[in-house]
Amino acid sequence: MLVYGRNVLKELDKDKIRKIYISSSELIPYLKEKNLKYNMVPKQKLDTMVDGNHQGIVLDILDYNYWTMDDIEGDFIVILDHLEDPHNFGAIIRSCECVGVKTIIIPKDRSVSVNGTVEKVSVGAIEHVKIVMVSNLVNAINKLKKMNYFIYAADMDGENYQTMSYAPKKVLIIGNEGSGISQIVKNNSDVIISIPMKGTINSLNASTSAGILLYGMTRND
Repeated sequence: MLVYGRNVLKELDKDKIRKIYISSSELIPYLKEKNLKYNMVPKQKLDTMVDGNHQGIVLDILDYNYWTMDDIEGDFIVILDHLEDPHNFGAIIRSCECVGVKTIIIPKDRSVSVNGTVEKVSVGAIEHVKIVMVSNLVNAINKLKKMNYFIYAADMDGENYQTMSYAPKKVLIIGNEGSGISQIVKNNSDVIISIPMKGTINSLNASTSAGILLYGMTRND
């Protein structure tokens, strides 16, 4: 898997790196200090390897090793119900890490997975959050309920998130960018919550909604 950027280099677990490609000698002192081997290549080579501002460095890293339901950690879990945009996923991972969420659960099928864009957008946060991949979200929700987690699903027709008193052990579910929370997931949630809207546009970007709710749900923690 290819990732790029100087911040990614600094935040990345060095054991995950297979190869490093650079086009500028500016990075050499840092790489030598960290005992990291590198390949000097023309900038044009990096341009063909990734689509984005690579800042003179591209890293070939090991594919992400997903966690399981037996590895979940923390009293606040986030579930992503068939999210599709890797930029949203990366931004949500970053917000989760900032508020102390240790575990994010995603479905195996019809969902964004951890790729180079997710790694890049998370700016290293993915190193501190466990991404759990499951075959069935409803089964995962029911297992969390048995572990005394209370399930909050974010949807437009829910209760104002600001008026809620949140359980000590809680799960926030964020839905698909287009269709939102699937009906079966909504039916298996304990409470539906929403962000009140005052403008003419009645929905927010998935990662923006997640950020607002993450901070709102931890305001008294």
